Amino acid sequence: MGRNGGLTAAEWETHRPAVFGAAYRILGSVAEAEDVVQDVWLRAAAADLSEVRDLRAWLVTVAARTSLNVLKSARVQRESYVGPWLPEPLLTGPDVAAQVVVDEAVSVAMLLVMERLAPAERVALVLHDVFDFPFGQIAEVLGNSPAASRKLASRARTRIADVAEQPRASRTETERALRAFKAAADTGDMAGLVELLAPDAVYVGDGGGKATAARRPVLGAEPIALLLIRQVEIRRPDAARIVEVNGLPALATFHGGVLVWLDTVDVTNGRITTFRRLVNPDKLERLAGHI
Repeated sequence: MGRNGGLTAAEWETHRPAVFGAAYRILGSVAEAEDVVQDVWLRAAAADLSEVRDLRAWLVTVAARTSLNVLKSARVQRESYVGPWLPEPLLTGPDVAAQVVVDEAVSVAMLLVMERLAPAERVALVLHDVFDFPFGQIAEVLGNSPAASRKLASRARTRIADVAEQPRASRTETERALRAFKAAADTGDMAGLVELLAPDAVYVGDGGGKATAARRPVLGAEPIALLLIRQVEIRRPDAARIVEVNGLPALATFHGGVLVWLDTVDVTNGRITTFRRLVNPDKLERLAGHI
């Protein structure tokens, strides 16, 4: 049986997190996902939904189609992005008003791997593995066959397997590493930073051409430690706090009340293996208003 009447405000608020969650996982951008949410809302408000049996699935389907179109154009823009690209951070945790289901698919590490997937692969993977869509329904979104959609999801799953199978550090372990990093960086403790970083650690900075950042990843504990100490000496931050983004603790650093960078890390056996510093002011501005 279908539904009675159109979309109610209560129904929209119930399903909005799923709409946003689908768009964010596909796009890796809060701003782009919010635009998709607005577009889905407008389409749903104007549509005749009397024959819709599963409203959540209908809304997520519209979000996926819209996100697929956005992703195709966004990938062209990202090819000209200055320096490394990091996903726009998603504020999570118990204090966030609009809750989004947090799982491995919204982790920074996973979003970075998914960024290397073809748009159709990314949509197929998100719809099947996160939202449990059957391949026949995914095929309608992608305009192909169920078999082709299954193949896309399988190929995507193979490409992200290395990250998906890596043990994920706990919140406690991640926060401990971030606090130890801050203490060492603030005091210029080079030896302490080198000890905290894995020998083959990787540093990635995202300035987007709008803030000073390393244009290429930095490899090795000693070069990374030296870079981090120099950045503190140059910027002289005066406040920092632990926040939760993408399901794990992150370190937000301020100067004069302005959020100047956000650090996220991957931790294995108590040592930082990947250190990511987001300094792009456009991405930070949207986050700063909520922390």
